[in-house]
Amino acid sequence: MDARHEWKHEITYGDLLTLRSRLRAVCQVDPHAENGVYTIRSLYFDTPSDKALREKNDGVSRREKFRIRCYNGDTGFIRLEKKSKFGGLGTKDSAPMTAEEVQKLLDGDLAWMIESPYPLLQELYSKMRWQGLAPKTLVDYTREPFIYGPGNVRVTLDYHIRTGLSCTDFLNPDCPTIPAGDSPILLEVKWDEYLPSIIRDAVQLPGRRSTAFSKYAACRIYG
Repeated sequence: MDARHEWKHEITYGDLLTLRSRLRAVCQVDPHAENGVYTIRSLYFDTPSDKALREKNDGVSRREKFRIRCYNGDTGFIRLEKKSKFGGLGTKDSAPMTAEEVQKLLDGDLAWMIESPYPLLQELYSKMRWQGLAPKTLVDYTREPFIYGPGNVRVTLDYHIRTGLSCTDFLNPDCPTIPAGDSPILLEVKWDEYLPSIIRDAVQLPGRRSTAFSKYAACRIYG
């Protein structure tokens, strides 16, 4: 998979309103969004020594993290994802999972993963067995997504970030979550080889700088 560029900016509610107006004028709203937004639930994995968390906080340039994700509470469409970072570039590999497979994994039944036709599930099995990788916490948030064809650009506005603390009950819509500290509103911009000037201009905000904010790290604030 080709690596993509990524910007992240912490923004204010006023910035959100400004960007929403600008982006609606030049981008398409992601067709998967409902009334312009969708909710995301992710279940992140980490080792007993919190390798993924430590590498993020220490700014390690080459790192990876695994997560299981669904949208709008739809457990009929679940993806296992591995995000990898190489300096300022990132890649994402993914594979489908069923709700039954997720529940087996949460119950500690991993043997079926060896026979999976998806290499990513086989890789996760190996790292769960030999590195102690395990589900760590839920991360819930709301996203407003925009797309722009040239450059394969994706711009998102993320907010209402909530943590499940130590809860890993991914399939339970009633699993309690709480706000992840003072998490900001996030602007994220991703693109392939070039970022068109119309998008570069649209997302410019005075006094805002790129950030290394991590939703997973924010949701581990309480442990």
